[in-house]
Amino acid sequence: MLRLAIIFFIVAIIAAIFGFGGIAGDSAYIAKILAVIGLIAAVISFLVGRGSGTRI
Repeated sequence: MLRLAIIFFIVAIIAAIFGFGGIAGDSAYIAKILAVIGLIAAVISFLVGRGSGTRI
């Protein structure tokens, strides 16, 4: 998920350099959404994995 966010961020930067404002804005927006979803998934995974560990 975060890999897609980085790809869309790079597309946004390249589009901004070449002057494609609409594409740059859309790509940056998609990258932001994917980054937030990825971070939420990482936190949930951490919390769920923490509770299911075995104790010695």
